[in-house]
Amino acid sequence: MLPKNTSRVPRKLLDIESHPQEGWEVSTMTPQVGATVHSVEGFAEVVRILGKVTDGTRLLELKIVDREGPSFFAATSNVLQEQDADS
Repeated sequence: MLPKNTSRVPRKLLDIESHPQEGWEVSTMTPQVGATVHSVEGFAEVVRILGKVTDGTRLLELKIVDREGPSFFAATSNVLQEQDADS
């Protein structure tokens, strides 16, 4: 879990590619509301899909699955989505 004040957190720790997870990958496909994704904070459920960010992917409102707390936001390009079993 990241500290509340992220001004002292190295930028690399905020990038999902520094948190690899077997069977999960970064995708430009927008996940559905209710889907589970993997963020730098852990597994999260997609609550809402919002506008586009500068890299062209969608902004997601996420809620951590296994603990209480406020929702947070991440770009689709900064979350991991489960790979298809047939790929």
